[in-house]
Amino acid sequence: MPEPRPSPDALARAVSLADLAALAERAIERTAWDYYRSGAWDETTLAANESAWKRFEIHFRGMVDVSARTAGTTLLGRAVAAPLVAAPTAMQKMAHPDGECATARACSAARLPMCLSSLSTTALEEVRAATDGPLWMQVYISQDRGFTRELVARAERAGIDAFAVTADTPAWGIRERDMRNGFRVPDGLHIVNLERPGGPTGHAGVGIGGALSWTIDASVTWKDVELLASWTSKPVLVKGLCRPDDVRAAFDSGARGVWISNHGGRQLDGAPATARVLAACAQAARGRGPVVVDGGIRRGTDILRALALGADAVAVGRPILWGLGAGGEAGVARALAMLAGEFELAMALAGVRSVEEIRSLGADLVRDAVP
Repeated sequence: MPEPRPSPDALARAVSLADLAALAERAIERTAWDYYRSGAWDETTLAANESAWKRFEIHFRGMVDVSARTAGTTLLGRAVAAPLVAAPTAMQKMAHPDGECATARACSAARLPMCLSSLSTTALEEVRAATDGPLWMQVYISQDRGFTRELVARAERAGIDAFAVTADTPAWGIRERDMRNGFRVPDGLHIVNLERPGGPTGHAGVGIGGALSWTIDASVTWKDVELLASWTSKPVLVKGLCRPDDVRAAFDSGARGVWISNHGGRQLDGAPATARVLAACAQAARGRGPVVVDGGIRRGTDILRALALGADAVAVGRPILWGLGAGGEAGVARALAMLAGEFELAMALAGVRSVEEIRSLGADLVRDAVP
């Protein structure tokens, strides 16, 4: 059984994301915790995502006046406090009863974008009402293209600012923790944005593949990205890319941004860590649109590394869930503040004053220690 939620004092004493993870693990039910933390098969990509960032050394500059530095930037035409996005993570009410709305409120207060999962346990309209900040929505192109089009139209009417269409999920990866636990969508929770009268629900089968196979389609191609882009006036990003040729294909298909990701190591085990492929993918995207990257971002120094390697912003998923489990909205706010604060300090220690300066310095600032 999960323990009582950590006290506000315990939350205040947390000094790192690892501390928040330890608090959350005690407060979240075991099956849900394993769902959040699991990777595919042997979880080698899951582990590599974190370790790969550490390969890149930061060749800091001395005697630079960093007293007027700023972490602020612009993303998809909106000013944000830092190059940091709350990544889409499914079923956040398994971590805390306030779920996605708590995350949205924390992101709004921090002036950071949130990307809502289409596997949300809160209606997209409720989440939109909880934040006046940038709110994106992740979508899968389902077998019922008409329903996907209706969902995009509904989200646009509600005020969603951008869409991230997932490219790395023609089928669900094998997550053995979920299979051993008999994972299913918990009673009382619903995949509210996708379920409809007479249609499939999130309660069919066991494990991610059994429970949610109805949400995806193995026949999706770049033509479907073209269709989705034609259905909305909002920017479309393609999420789940690791190859420069796919980055080019995304832009050729109407995307206005790309998202370098391996689904947090939850799909194809053996896929490369995102840190290893970011520079080549960013080069392919140059001049065409923003690049977001996720996968193992755990420190402000990782954000700095990602920007120097060519990203415009990073996204974090599990750290949001750790904060949510540890303390609801206050816990998410703590996680975001930790990352943003560490990034701003890393800028000072590295001798850089802005996001633009980090990106312009690039390989002069961050270099692969094992080329």
